[in-house]
Amino acid sequence: MTGLRYVYAVCRPFDAALQSQLTGVAGDPPRLLPHGDLVAVVSHVPEADFGEEALRTHLEDLDWLTATARAHQQVVDALTAVTTPLPLRLATVFRDDSGVRLMLEERAAAFRRTLDRLDGRVEWGVKVFVETERTERTGAGAEPSAAPDRPAPRPVSGRDYLRQRRRQSRADDDLWSRAEEFATGLHAELSGRADDARLHAPQNPRLSGAAGRNVLNAAYLVRRDASEEFVERVDRTKDDAPGIRVELTGPWAAYSFAGEETGAGAADGKKAGDGKKAGEES
Repeated sequence: MTGLRYVYAVCRPFDAALQSQLTGVAGDPPRLLPHGDLVAVVSHVPEADFGEEALRTHLEDLDWLTATARAHQQVVDALTAVTTPLPLRLATVFRDDSGVRLMLEERAAAFRRTLDRLDGRVEWGVKVFVETERTERTGAGAEPSAAPDRPAPRPVSGRDYLRQRRRQSRADDDLWSRAEEFATGLHAELSGRADDARLHAPQNPRLSGAAGRNVLNAAYLVRRDASEEFVERVDRTKDDAPGIRVELTGPWAAYSFAGEETGAGAADGKKAGDGKKAGEES
């Protein structure tokens, strides 16, 4: 099959088979392209969609970008089940196999160092939210733990209204203080159980669609054989603080710990284009 080469990840050689029905970007099944002691996971994509000019246009198309990211992530997830992949950025594309091999050759030392550091490890994501929507639904005078369908008493005067607002402000300040203390303690504990940790910027609720205000958005690099204990510890925190929600995601390939060099992937004009990695958030 002709076309450009789309590269999902770099890994060490492995013996396990990928899912038989696995397809990648543009519907083409991924294949392994070995070079020395490294392997690039690639598939064919049409130049009409992934050539430099076309790709620049497509990266502004949210529907196209979402579908491509989903297919990219599907391949990386399948790799994570059988080996330790080093995921490349979304839409890392080369003209041919030679371009991919040249990239592996030029980045070999950096790839090996990162793969050695990530070997046998996966990424877990933990987010902490303050559930402010519940407070807002109960009205200005309700406590954060009040039932969401209980209407707040209507103020009978301006003074009553200001009193309710002050109570609400104190309740909100108390909830925020507890949430920040909770998130700081949780991050410190989980960091101690992980080999590495990263703090990301809080999610914008208008972009993420998640309910509540995000006060912790962290990633943890955890050994596979320690992941069950890590997950159990996170689960035990979920009921520790009323009005505060803890979300756990994973296991993922170690995107947050892969290093910037994994997104480079170009050599001497052989690259057709690259964009954001799969799952990267604004």
